[in-house]
Amino acid sequence: MKFYYTYILLCSDKSYYTGMTNDLERRLTEHQAGKKRDCYTFKRRPVELKWFVQCTNPSEAIKIEKQIKGWSHRKKTALIEENWQDLVEFSKNYNEYGHPDSRGSSTSSD
Repeated sequence: MKFYYTYILLCSDKSYYTGMTNDLERRLTEHQAGKKRDCYTFKRRPVELKWFVQCTNPSEAIKIEKQIKGWSHRKKTALIEENWQDLVEFSKNYNEYGHPDSRGSSTSSD
């Protein structure tokens, strides 16, 4: 069976990079080696694998990658840390619930 991976890297500048691959070990080696000069991680090495999920369907891996790429830094951190309460909190619709800063539930910034 073929597997596909969606992954999150922590870059040296503390930003996150989210990607998708069918060979996680090879792709991590490429990121660390700086194989592509135009890649986001090239000037942000070294990178560290912080999270990944394995899928059997490439469409599912791509869907997860696109979803995570739209997330804030703190929401990605909550996923990595398996902090499900914060993940839910950071997922709330601001139009419906208001911005977290205005609710007094969070004082940190992204």
